[in-house]
Amino acid sequence: MICTTPELNVESLNLSSPHVLLATLQALRQQVESQGEETFSKWRSHIERIEFFPSALNLAQYLALRQNDLRELQAALMPWGLSSLGRIEARVMPNLEAVITTLQVICGKDSAEHNRPPIEAFFEGNRLLELHTEELFGKAFPHRRVRIMVTLPTEAATDYALVKEIIRRGATCLRINCAHDTSEDWERMIDHIRRAEQENRTSCKVMMDLAGPKIRTGAVLTPIDRKRVFRGDRILLSRCIPESKGELESGKAITSPIEDFQICCTVPEILDLLVVDAPVYIDDGKIRTRVVDTQYRLPDGRLGLLLQVTHASPKGVKLRPEKGLNFPETILPLNPLTAKDLCDLDFVANHADILGYSFVQRPADIELLQQELNNRLGGRLPKLAIVAKIETAIAVSNLPELIVYAAGKQSFGVMIARGDLAVEIGYQRLTEIQEEILWLCEAAHVPVIWATQVLESLVKDGAPSRGEMTDAAMAERAECVMLNKGPFITEAITILDDVLTRMEAHQSKKTPQLRALHSW
Repeated sequence: MICTTPELNVESLNLSSPHVLLATLQALRQQVESQGEETFSKWRSHIERIEFFPSALNLAQYLALRQNDLRELQAALMPWGLSSLGRIEARVMPNLEAVITTLQVICGKDSAEHNRPPIEAFFEGNRLLELHTEELFGKAFPHRRVRIMVTLPTEAATDYALVKEIIRRGATCLRINCAHDTSEDWERMIDHIRRAEQENRTSCKVMMDLAGPKIRTGAVLTPIDRKRVFRGDRILLSRCIPESKGELESGKAITSPIEDFQICCTVPEILDLLVVDAPVYIDDGKIRTRVVDTQYRLPDGRLGLLLQVTHASPKGVKLRPEKGLNFPETILPLNPLTAKDLCDLDFVANHADILGYSFVQRPADIELLQQELNNRLGGRLPKLAIVAKIETAIAVSNLPELIVYAAGKQSFGVMIARGDLAVEIGYQRLTEIQEEILWLCEAAHVPVIWATQVLESLVKDGAPSRGEMTDAAMAERAECVMLNKGPFITEAITILDDVLTRMEAHQSKKTPQLRALHSW
């Protein structure tokens, strides 16, 4: 729980006066220091790694700082040639101290030099972020700070040349999605990675991503004369039954002499949590619906939910099995570790460098995973790093505690899982929340993975869109960028490497790099 104090009120102040500006900053520093210390003291018992103390304290101070609207204060600092606090994330107190000390000089105070933070302290946050990134992903290439992660396709288990080329082109971390393939396939993939490391004379981390409780459509029944769902249509949502397993595995919708589309949910207990007017999104939001009736009698006599389609493409959308279901306004008290995850964990704990944690939402979820890992590794917990995938609004709101509980015990990173996150919080909020996650993680000196649909057209079709190139360039502010599998993955790695290398000469996190311009 984050401590809060009354917001600093600057509206009535004459901030054009350096003396008023100095007094305001001194009050802000005192508030940030005391409130940050109070929050940190509540976190302290959950931190076993003493080396994470400075990062946790800086995070607490950053959260205290951002309780205030600082925009007028920022504008008042600019004419004096001072830092506007816009790049304060990694070094909250040193940045405040530096500005205050310089203002003291401007105001003619005598003790100014005494409070100025040493250069090493000012850049200590940057050093810690680089250190934690190296712990998670290994050393960076000489020409590029940002790492590239690639999701391996099934053929990586049999095609060694593909794995070797992916690593040769510049990938420094390869991701295995445990929702697909078998442990035998995973073992062959890892064997190929280790062999390619030796032949390419480089290092490559293995991240294994637990599937988690992915909520999907089961068997689909469509009216005989209908193939697509349109706005205004009705969909009957029911609990999946064992008999539908064969239909689900076939991957096809079944036509039937019925009036409405019918689907079932692979995690049936969720249906009991839904209320009238609750939104239900299907297939990454391609079909958006709302609940009309929670006690609707299905044609076979069972009770289900009646959904009304509120958004769909004017051309209609095909309703298919094994597509994601999202419930943006419904709190889902689901265990993030399924029975399959617990089974897979035995393999992951002994073969992976990094564990990707799907659907993590609360600090208790972190503790649950750590306990399961500790049982399997016999006290070797710090050997395996964790990456928390931020996919829901609850995970966003709990992010400070997720960081403290995880990074307080082992190497840790955060993945911005933009696919599910966009559906859960709304596409219009994605960019805003993405920025806030980047800032918060930088304050905690925790590396971030920029994921989902990066250069997707290039990976799948061989040619990127212009918007994708801009997105890839913006990804330079993260510590790692993830590419998904596709037929043109090796070409995408080369292009992403080039884009990130170019952008690094212009931008480092939020800081512009004023390299000489050669276009004019």
